[in-house]
Amino acid sequence: MTTARTPVAVVTGASSGIGAATARQLAAAGHHVLLTARRKDRIEALAAEITAAGHQATAHALDVTDRPAVDSFAASLDRCDVLVNNAGGALGADPVATADPADWRRMYEVNVIGTLHLTQALLPALTASGDGTVVVLSSTAGLATYEGGGGYVAAKHGAHVLAETLRLEIVGTPVRVIEIAPGMVRTEEFATTRFRGDTEQAAKVYAGVPEPLTADDVADTITWAVTRPSHVNIDLLVVRPRAQASNFKIHREL
Repeated sequence: MTTARTPVAVVTGASSGIGAATARQLAAAGHHVLLTARRKDRIEALAAEITAAGHQATAHALDVTDRPAVDSFAASLDRCDVLVNNAGGALGADPVATADPADWRRMYEVNVIGTLHLTQALLPALTASGDGTVVVLSSTAGLATYEGGGGYVAAKHGAHVLAETLRLEIVGTPVRVIEIAPGMVRTEEFATTRFRGDTEQAAKVYAGVPEPLTADDVADTITWAVTRPSHVNIDLLVVRPRAQASNFKIHREL
C-alpha cells in the first residue's frame, strides 16, 4: 500500500533490461515503483521479487502506444512523482535505401509517441506532486547518426527533441525533465530484437568490446539523476563505456 510519504515512480518497458534494472534501483532508493510493460508475467514476477526484498512495487500491463489504455492507467493513480520513459527499441539495421517503412513506423510509435502518451497523461499528476521528474531515456543515437541506423536514429532524435522542448515549455513549474543518453549497452534483448532473433548477428555488435555498459550501469545513472536535490536538473547525461568514443569509434580487442 502506498503511503502519503512514499514517492511513486512509473517505469515503462520494465519487463527486462534497463527498465527492470531501473525499477529495482528506484525501489531500493525508496520509491513505490509501478512497473509497466506488455509482458504481464514478467512484470508481475519482478514486482514479487522487489516486494520480497522489502521494497514496494506494483505491476500494470500496458502498451505505451495504446493511448486509451495509457489514459486509463493514468486515471487509476492517486499520485505520480517520477516518470521514467524507458520503453523503446530498435528494429533492423538496413540502409535508408532498402529499409522497411513499417520498422521505422514502429520505432517512432514506441520511442517517441509512447513517450509522448505517458508524459501527457501523467504531467498533471507530476505537477500536482510539487516535485515531479520526467526522465526520457534516449540514446547517443539521438545525438549523432551512423550507417544502418537511420530509423532508430530518427526515432531517438525525436525523443531527444521531445525532452528538450518539454523542458522549455514547462520551465517554472515544479517538474524536472532529465534525459539520459546511453551508448553501447549489452542487455539480454536489445540487439537480438534488432536483428529479429539472430543471436549470432547480435553477438557481433559487442564482439571484442571490453566491458560494454550493463543495464545496471544505466539504471544507476538514472537513479542518481532522479535522486538529486529538487533544484538540480540533469538536462542531458551521455553515458558510454570507456571503450566507446562515439557511435562509430569503438575499441575492440580481437
